[in-house]
Amino acid sequence: MSSSTLPFPDRIELTGEGLVLRDWTETDLATMPDLFDHPDIAYWTPIVSPFDAAAARARLDRDRQMRAEGTTILLAITVDGRAPLGEVMLRRAPEGTEIGYAVGPAHRGQGLAARAVRVMAAYAFERLGVEQVILELEAENAASVSVATKAGFSLLDDVPLIEGEEKGRPYALQTWGLRPAS
Repeated sequence: MSSSTLPFPDRIELTGEGLVLRDWTETDLATMPDLFDHPDIAYWTPIVSPFDAAAARARLDRDRQMRAEGTTILLAITVDGRAPLGEVMLRRAPEGTEIGYAVGPAHRGQGLAARAVRVMAAYAFERLGVEQVILELEAENAASVSVATKAGFSLLDDVPLIEGEEKGRPYALQTWGLRPAS
């Protein structure tokens, strides 16, 4: 973390758009496999698969480590501050401030991801002072393209595809961007 980058607070709770985005807690460990152990999440995200109790423990520990390092925050998506329905991430990287998300299969179709992305983007603009947030996603992931569009992001045609391989399959990520409203 550079000296000009503000550290993340120890605790974060963001509200807006009918959501409460909050820190993951020890009591969430039992729910995390139901949210993240799914073929869609395994295919489209870097989240480990299978996602079991050990993976949940490792994710919570890694979340706390990345927060302390000032690189990444992971927040549970809730409607009331209680039961997690998914996750939204904010990551500081050389290519920009990136947002990511995953919603448990039982909670899809409610606009949770797009709303969580908008709340997290507002946090990045208003509290962290970033000038743009990005999403990196595969064009074939129709659900994520829909989230990007609903959250107000635009495809950045001048940014080359990010190509690589993960979990034994090649990928090509497009970069979508959002700037604060003027």
